[in-house]
Amino acid sequence: MPTSIRLDPETEKRLDHLVARTGRTKAYYLRELIARGLEDIEDYYLATDALERLRKGEEQIHSSAEVRKELGLDN
Repeated sequence: MPTSIRLDPETEKRLDHLVARTGRTKAYYLRELIARGLEDIEDYYLATDALERLRKGEEQIHSSAEVRKELGLDN
């Protein structure tokens, strides 16, 4: 899926330098950045969402002792 983004001049300059030094394409590095950064972004926003639900009382908290007991791991 084709996508366009605008980069600030400093970022564009750094990317151009990397491309010139390595011979890889801008698209290669942008795909790498997205793939590597997406997991971090997902973790952050999903954790923030879960924390908000917890604060609203929409999520339950279970102690490790409760979980061990429920899973039969106390033996």
